[in-house]
Amino acid sequence: MRSQAQDTVLERLAGIVGAANLLTAEADLQPYVTEWRGYYRGRALAVAKPRSAAEVAAILRVANETGTPIVPQGGNTGLVGGQTPDESGREVVLSLERLDRIRAIDPSGATIVAEAGVILERLHEAAAEAGMLFPLSLGAQGSCRIGGNISTNAGGTAVLAYGNTRNLVLGLEVVLPTGEIWDGLRSLLKDNTGYDLKQLFIGAEGTLGIVTAAVLKLFPKPRGVAVAFAAVPTPQAALALFRIARGRAGAGLTAFELMPRVAIEMALRHLPEAVCPLPNWHAWFVLLEFSSATSEEDAQEMAEAALAEAYSAAIVTDAALASSSQQGRALWRMRHSLSEAQKPEGASIKHDVSVPVERVPEFLDRAMAAVASAVPGIRPVPFGHLGDGNIHFNLSQPVGADPDAFLARAPEIHAIVHGIVVEMGGSVSAEHGIGRYKRELLKTVKSGIELDLMRRIKKAFDPNGILNPGRVL
Repeated sequence: MRSQAQDTVLERLAGIVGAANLLTAEADLQPYVTEWRGYYRGRALAVAKPRSAAEVAAILRVANETGTPIVPQGGNTGLVGGQTPDESGREVVLSLERLDRIRAIDPSGATIVAEAGVILERLHEAAAEAGMLFPLSLGAQGSCRIGGNISTNAGGTAVLAYGNTRNLVLGLEVVLPTGEIWDGLRSLLKDNTGYDLKQLFIGAEGTLGIVTAAVLKLFPKPRGVAVAFAAVPTPQAALALFRIARGRAGAGLTAFELMPRVAIEMALRHLPEAVCPLPNWHAWFVLLEFSSATSEEDAQEMAEAALAEAYSAAIVTDAALASSSQQGRALWRMRHSLSEAQKPEGASIKHDVSVPVERVPEFLDRAMAAVASAVPGIRPVPFGHLGDGNIHFNLSQPVGADPDAFLARAPEIHAIVHGIVVEMGGSVSAEHGIGRYKRELLKTVKSGIELDLMRRIKKAFDPNGILNPGRVL
């Protein structure tokens, strides 16, 4: 039952965005209050869908004045619950889906200006039409939105060559919790005039301000791309292959993804389009991508030279080069769909961790042995970006086990895995962020001074605590 004060807030919000863009009916709210995996199901007072930064600013002025908590949301593809309202029914979801214009593209300056609601795949298409590349690549790129990518500092499969989202942003337009608009949409590569304010909002998960637009870096579109699929006996061999490939190709090695046999088996069982290009089973597989600014032949030669050297050294036991761009895209679709392939196998406990690259094999050996000892029959499905040290250490339930009983052991399993990660000088959140899911964990891995500085920054930007409260901190 809404209070009179809440009704007044809703009337004011409807006056800003229009009644059609303020959702209050239960059926209309459902897509916005449920996290896509079903881990979080909240309630919301309403969903507001502004069309401009000015409307976002007006909403935040009302929220700041009335103490109404606001949850910013892009494509609702986040993995730590930061975009999902809580169960109180007090929070207003501010959806950025209608801020979906590409404002400008400059091939000469290699920049694109996009609003926060632009879907990542559409950015790829716009860059390609201009003969350029926007390299951020994620499994959810058909539905995630660039504002959310920026607010979570998304990683993905191209970090090895191009860096995280943080490295791809030149300027931002941000609405502060007070309703002020900071116009930082600068396209300068060099601007050494004090604090780099944009970096405060990148990765802040919507707790300091709402990103409404960004100036993003573009890159020359490669003239040639070669995708290879290689079998290796161990993660240590995969690391050796990485050294060879990087030594041969340098910056031309644009992706290096490690996957275990069990992940490929799940993909072949549950993904109709999945195809393994190798005739025999092996313990581990690596997906490599080589890009050339010169030609398709040059990319192929880099790939062939790296694989030949690794094969001669008995590092690679079998390998295949994609014979067409279509086959290469199919291999990438399989890699991006590994989490989806896990779903039909029952409950899973997941970790998004990173360790120094050279210690990835050690981490895998230790963590897989530790969880197997704790839960006999558990099925580790670790995969990810070996080239930047980020592994998605996913664990599927034992065959025939009770899903709820398995998930009940998540805190115990998290403690085992994260304990190993911290001991190895790694991170318990490599690219997914903190949100609600890892908020308490953050207290155990950050020092007192780090947490205090974060709280001071939050207080300075959002003194009334209205913006994504309870997330991150």
